[in-house]
Amino acid sequence: MKIIPQGIDFMTDILFPRRCPVCGGIVLPKGDLICPGCMTKLSWVRRPVCKKCGKEVLDETIEYCYDCTRHKRSFDYGLSLINYDDTASRSMARIKYNNRREYLDFYSEAMVRKMGKRIRFMDGDVLIPVPVHPSRRRERGFNQAEELARRLSGPLGIPVNTSILKRTRKTAPQKSLDSGGRLKNLEQAFTASVLPSGMKNIILVDDIYTTGSTIEACTRALRKAGAEHVYFVTIFIGHGQ
Repeated sequence: MKIIPQGIDFMTDILFPRRCPVCGGIVLPKGDLICPGCMTKLSWVRRPVCKKCGKEVLDETIEYCYDCTRHKRSFDYGLSLINYDDTASRSMARIKYNNRREYLDFYSEAMVRKMGKRIRFMDGDVLIPVPVHPSRRRERGFNQAEELARRLSGPLGIPVNTSILKRTRKTAPQKSLDSGGRLKNLEQAFTASVLPSGMKNIILVDDIYTTGSTIEACTRALRKAGAEHVYFVTIFIGHGQ
């Protein structure tokens, strides 16, 4: 009975070999999710970090990064895995624009392995992926935050909900805006339905945290819907300012 699945796995490896999320090459040895040499090319987040957003800070005497001292944060705190640099940017672009969703297998596994205990400590009732506008989802074919949340759900034992938080307005590109402009751009872009009884602790899931404007806008919508605590987890995080 095991011969057929093994045959299918063999043919899948031949026709669709796993690609490395960093270099894009075929991963060897088979069964790994990343080239061994590419692990060191990623800039893993190291402590000390900001107690609010999780960005790296210079030393232990600094509690909050510059961004978090200047801007009010409605979320409790967040965790991220890797600093967002050129290597991370290229990997994320391939996920979003070249449909390399399989790269999320590696990133989700690394998040559970490196941050799993701290995520469970949040005591989240649900994982809620940051939604994309329906037109963007049709264009891309998927929402990378939702794909990530579903990969995290099983190992963490936390269910995913994609029906509560919605993106109702398509906003202008965020790249050219500062943090204040980004938040203003996102105002009224997200809506949340009233949370079910017993659902009070929310963990938002997204691919990248930069200025925090997206997470902040989502948090405000969820607070209005009845959330008592809102945390977030992301793969990548921008450097502090």
